[in-house]
Amino acid sequence: MGPATVPSLGSTENLYAELDHATANLQPPFAVVELGAFDTNAAILRRNAIGKPLRLASKSLRCRALMRRALAQPGFSGVLAYTLPEALWLAEEFDDVVVAYPTANADAVRQLAENEDLARRVTLMVDSVEHLDFLRQAVRPNPSRPLRLCLELDVSLELLGGRIHIGAYRSPVHTPDQALAMAHEIDKRPGVHLVGIMGYEGQIAGVQDAFKAAALRYPLVRLMQRVSKAELAERRAEAVAAVRSAADIEFVNGGGTGSVSSTAADPSVTEIAAGSGLYSPALFDGYRSIRPLPAAFFALPVVRRPRKGIVTALGGGWAASGVPGWDRLPKPTFPEGLSYAKTEGAGEVQTPLRGKAANDLALGSRVWMRHAKAGELAERVNTMQLIAGGEIVDEVPTYRGEGFAFA
Repeated sequence: MGPATVPSLGSTENLYAELDHATANLQPPFAVVELGAFDTNAAILRRNAIGKPLRLASKSLRCRALMRRALAQPGFSGVLAYTLPEALWLAEEFDDVVVAYPTANADAVRQLAENEDLARRVTLMVDSVEHLDFLRQAVRPNPSRPLRLCLELDVSLELLGGRIHIGAYRSPVHTPDQALAMAHEIDKRPGVHLVGIMGYEGQIAGVQDAFKAAALRYPLVRLMQRVSKAELAERRAEAVAAVRSAADIEFVNGGGTGSVSSTAADPSVTEIAAGSGLYSPALFDGYRSIRPLPAAFFALPVVRRPRKGIVTALGGGWAASGVPGWDRLPKPTFPEGLSYAKTEGAGEVQTPLRGKAANDLALGSRVWMRHAKAGELAERVNTMQLIAGGEIVDEVPTYRGEGFAFA
């Protein structure tokens, strides 16, 4: 697949007319990715990264064909996987895979340790002595073929001596001294080698900061993010310097699609994690820091017309992970003006939708939706229809379509 042209975005109606035309012979539900928007989003991420390489977050795509497309773009290098079994599978093709989360899968650790190529291509995440003990129990240390390790630094914002915690609950390693202690602990153990540091600033990258999304809490969100960026820049630099005094690390990973620009400005960071912005799911409509083009969609068929102003679509309850709420449901996008029935929301087998546009929808008409998050859409379909220039140019399997579920 070569470069795709940007879709005709003169109006929302034009875009969905193109999607309808391209998929006229398909029976919904199905999912599509518009390649012009996908490639444009890659360029936006690359521009925001100001020359630093982007490590592709696999969980945001969950489709190897689209991962290949992203990694073929300038500025993208390496994969950030979410489970070790997934990483082992991806490493058969991709030569630089960091597992973003610690593993407790002893069988997968043994498979990694026993394969020289995999051990060279895959990097494990650790953040505690318990993780190091687990690895030692799973495999016999082999100094001639050490396991590559990345240390996760907690980059959440803590105030009042830790009594207030803002951000994801991830690593217990928060201070430069704690990071240095872990580096020393890794250094004295045979069969493991520290090669990187990672920190995911969820309170910056993963929080909607646009006024229309945050509304009443908009000033507080912006203030929190300014405070967090300043605090993190100093603490991360100190932690990286401390670890570098004890280990010859290859990379310092930071970011997330929502914080590419600010993370790129941190001199201590050498690469940035990103992926969700390539699909630009519905939650990104509430971001001020980045505004990629919607690129991933799915279509549902209308199967009922219960009364005037209401249609019922088949299925659609493809809720996203995170704190339950209306913003975790797929976003009815076209026809414009449709909304959920508050007593039902998005259902597993049926989804009632209200609005004047419902009166113009017949049985078999399509309702176009956008998932709230990015890669989770791929858990619901076996394939993605790739669209360029108003036509389907390919159909590619998702992880699920290739027979894998790595959750």
